[in-house]
Amino acid sequence: MNLLILAANGQIARIVEDRILNEEDFADVHLTLGLRGSERLDALKGNPRVTLAEVDLENRAAVEKSMKDQEMVFVDTVDHDQDNAKTRNVIAAMKSNHVDRVIFANVAGIYDEVPGAFGRWNKEMVGKGLPTAAGSDRLLRESGLTYTTLRLCWLTYRDEIRYSTKTSKEPFEGVSGSRKSVADLVLRIVKDPDLGAKESLGIADPTTQGADRPVY
Repeated sequence: MNLLILAANGQIARIVEDRILNEEDFADVHLTLGLRGSERLDALKGNPRVTLAEVDLENRAAVEKSMKDQEMVFVDTVDHDQDNAKTRNVIAAMKSNHVDRVIFANVAGIYDEVPGAFGRWNKEMVGKGLPTAAGSDRLLRESGLTYTTLRLCWLTYRDEIRYSTKTSKEPFEGVSGSRKSVADLVLRIVKDPDLGAKESLGIADPTTQGADRPVY
C-alpha cells in the first residue's frame, strides 16, 4: 500500500510512521511524508520505504503533486482555516488522482455531542475553532470519498493504548486519551480500510468518562 501522511511531523503522525516502519504487519506499506520543512524528517531520508515531500496544505499544487500514486491519506492536523482550504485541497487532489480513502484529524464537540460539564468546558476552550472544524467534517461527508473523521479528545503522552470509539450518532465517551491510542486507531484503519468508512469516530479513554476536565 502507498500511504500519504500530510502534516507528517505531527506527534500522532510520528508514532504512526515509527510503527509502520518497525512492525511486520506493515512491511508492505510505502510512506510518502508531506510536510512544511521536510528536512525535519531527514532521519528517514535513506529509508527505501519513505519518500519525503515538501507540502504546505494551503498550496493546492503541492498537495496535488504529493497525491500521485497514493492509495490512502492520513491528515494529522485539524483544519481551522476560515475557508477550510486544507480540506478542500486534499479533497480536490484526491479526486483528480483517483484516491478514495482518507483519515482526517478533527476535534470532539463538532456535533455538540460532548455531554455534561466537560462538554461545556470543551466548547469554551475550543471556541471559534469548532465551526471551522465542523466545516472540514461537512466537506468530507459531502465529498463522495471514503472518509473517516477522527474526533480527538484532549491528548496525553501516556504510554497506554486504551480507547473506545463512538460514531457521529452516539454521545462522546471520555475526556482525554493518549496519542498512542489515536495512532493505534489510524493503524487499524490502514490494515482494514473498511473500519470507520464514511463515519466520524470520536476517540477517548472511556475510563476518563465523568471527569469535568482532561485527565493527564
